[in-house]
Amino acid sequence: MATLTEPKSDFSALPEMPADVFTAPLQKPAHLGDDWLEPKQAEYGPDQDAIWDDLFNRQMSVLPGRAATAFMEGTEKLDLGRGGVPDFGRISEELDKLTGWSVVPVPMLIPDHVFFWHLANRRFPAGNFIRTRETFDYIQEPDVFHDVFGHVPMLTDPTYADYMQEYGRAGWKAMKYNRLKALGALYWYTVEFGLIMEGDDVRAYGAGILSGPTEVVFATEAKSPNRIMLNVDRVMRTDYVISDLQPTYFVIESFDDLFRQTVERDFDRLYTNLPPAFTYANSAIIDVDYVVSRGTQEYLLRGGRGSGAEAV
Repeated sequence: MATLTEPKSDFSALPEMPADVFTAPLQKPAHLGDDWLEPKQAEYGPDQDAIWDDLFNRQMSVLPGRAATAFMEGTEKLDLGRGGVPDFGRISEELDKLTGWSVVPVPMLIPDHVFFWHLANRRFPAGNFIRTRETFDYIQEPDVFHDVFGHVPMLTDPTYADYMQEYGRAGWKAMKYNRLKALGALYWYTVEFGLIMEGDDVRAYGAGILSGPTEVVFATEAKSPNRIMLNVDRVMRTDYVISDLQPTYFVIESFDDLFRQTVERDFDRLYTNLPPAFTYANSAIIDVDYVVSRGTQEYLLRGGRGSGAEAV
């Protein structure tokens, strides 16, 4: 494990962000401390609870047979469909018994080094707000539904839960080498948009797929996207799409495979050889790829979401 993280740190103290590390500037709300945590979870009214329930029911109507078994089992273990926005305290108690994780409220996207620190201490930061009816189908900044429904069930799986903690610890090393963008690509293509083989089928375990009805069908069944077996070196050199369906998804054999490929990889050597910018386009297939299915890229070539292209 020491090759991915900085072995001399116990991760008890919040790291300082070096001045020469390239990252997006975020303005911290005045009422927050350096940990960026809200004093308590927001209180949600009947209308907001109804939004959660409608989002939950919509997703659960399309996820069976498309979502990873670990995710479906996680939603049952945490009983996320019992009605209304889940209470973070209750979820944290149940998660702690299963894998030692908790869920903590944050007001917005938080700085990379703070996010890493929480993950390294098995705390998952979740948005302290829920989308409106007007933004029901798509919201750019992750809200409580994306974070809790999309991410938290996977934290009931012990191997995946350990991967997430190691990812947080890996932030220290990425900052040291100024390669946060590369580490972000790994998060994007695993935690947010990862696929896993289950028998002969590909299923989704990434939260960005699982929290959206269009993407879960597109990622697992559509002809447009590439599906390529995960190669960490390649993924960390690959650009990604933030506000549209992905041209390429990366597939793991198992969560043990994901853990081996990341935590046991010599990241010092990798970071030394990585260029500052991405090498590969998000639609590319290269000679080292083990291709599960080569996509037509029809959706991308027709212009994607902005053109009204059909997600086929």
